[in-house]
Amino acid sequence: MALPALVSARGFQSVVAGHTLLLGQIAWYRRSHLFGNRRQLASQAATASSEKASAETPPNSSAPPSTPPSITPSTPARSPQLTGPFTPSSPVSDVANQSLPPGWEDQLPLLDDFSQLPHKDFGKNQVIEINEEFKRSLRAIMRQFPPISFAFAYGSGVFPQAASGSRITTSPHPNPPEAILKWQQGGGKMIDFIFATKFTQHFHSLNLNRHRDHYSFLGSLGSGVVSHVQDAYGAGAYFNPYVTVNGTLIKYGVVNLETLQRDLQEWDTLYLAGRLHKPVKILTEDPNIRVANQRNLMAAVRCSLLLLGPNFTEKQLYTTIASLSYQGDPRMALGSEHPHKISNIVTAQLRNFRQLYHDLIVSLPNVHYTDPRAAQPGWHDDLDLDLRMAQDLDPAFRGNMVRRLPKAFRQKLYFLYQRKFGISGREFEDMLKASADEDASGGVKKQVAGPFDRRVAAEPDLPEMVAKCVIQTVKWPSMVQTLKGPLTAGPARAWRYVREKREKGRRSS
Repeated sequence: MALPALVSARGFQSVVAGHTLLLGQIAWYRRSHLFGNRRQLASQAATASSEKASAETPPNSSAPPSTPPSITPSTPARSPQLTGPFTPSSPVSDVANQSLPPGWEDQLPLLDDFSQLPHKDFGKNQVIEINEEFKRSLRAIMRQFPPISFAFAYGSGVFPQAASGSRITTSPHPNPPEAILKWQQGGGKMIDFIFATKFTQHFHSLNLNRHRDHYSFLGSLGSGVVSHVQDAYGAGAYFNPYVTVNGTLIKYGVVNLETLQRDLQEWDTLYLAGRLHKPVKILTEDPNIRVANQRNLMAAVRCSLLLLGPNFTEKQLYTTIASLSYQGDPRMALGSEHPHKISNIVTAQLRNFRQLYHDLIVSLPNVHYTDPRAAQPGWHDDLDLDLRMAQDLDPAFRGNMVRRLPKAFRQKLYFLYQRKFGISGREFEDMLKASADEDASGGVKKQVAGPFDRRVAAEPDLPEMVAKCVIQTVKWPSMVQTLKGPLTAGPARAWRYVREKREKGRRSS
């Protein structure tokens, strides 16, 4: 689909000329396809089976590979949608975690409300509790904006990280509510939000009328230019940092709801999906995003397990998960982030990481706790524990994990092994068609490992290849979002943001 022409304002053209890299080399990352008619595909219910059943009856395969070394951890078409609620693929068995019924990953319906979720408690692991007064203050800030379909607050302004030498003791907020002062006592920080909206240009049109001072010079060119810069380049987000709402200093990013959903399901950038790998406070929800994020969290577990060896601890697993979206991020290479940021996040938020991931981990057939303390009641609340874990490296199990990686990310991994194995282009195209997530009628197929997935899973360099795919996924969108900063925030606020990040990194090094 052709990209809509840019507004021919002189001021905008001069900025474009100064950002040749941004508007030239990244044309392939354009988002114009978001504005086509949304497909609604009907399909029969998926065949009854769970990943566990598939993995526990593996076909003959080669011997397990040697232990992989532990390492630090295109815009494809939208995944097909089914209309209507989930169809149970089989009666829910009497298992510990009934909120994840068998076959829930093999369906992708288009939901109208939360009553159509596969279980009444589905996705409750995503609901992180915080102080009630603080939560009300965050929602009061959100109400100062046009209608939002899905929103969350994140970062160290919401979930304090482990203590470090860079801790700020003064509040940056001009006149915040008492609840925010109390929650951030001893270390006030700007609060970060993500706002997802169904109609990007309409949101910016209303928001420009309410908060023109939030925008850079791009705001004077109108909501069409603002929404185009947001959706067409980078990861599809538009950030306004260092703005004051209700006396509170905030940074908020605006994203199209479809962009968010696609990244959660397919990992085409990991820019938004990666933020949701860590604990966040969801302020307003959408049932389809809850399902997409549950798939995103499960994918983060699988990807991290492919990066790890047979034995590890839960903190190592959570640290690997939290690190995914930072691999390849230019801010890490330029010293714009705290060097121990990832470990600080996990240490301070261990209880919340357990809430997010424990039920997903134990639903996998090839992972288990080897630490006897995991059988003790109340261990989830013991933050001094770092339980030992193990996984089975049999290619039958890991092949299923490869097959169930998000679509865009999985295709990157397939291409790497196509080159390694010397598979011809035509043969590889046939293989991609056979492994597509959609069936001939446009419905969703059950994701079961094929011979190629098991062959990939048996390769000893799989962790390195997965790590390479993570970097390929993260690096370019993150770089472009960084280059968008002077356009969207304005040069002064963009420079302030970079300067404060670098100063914080130097103080903590």
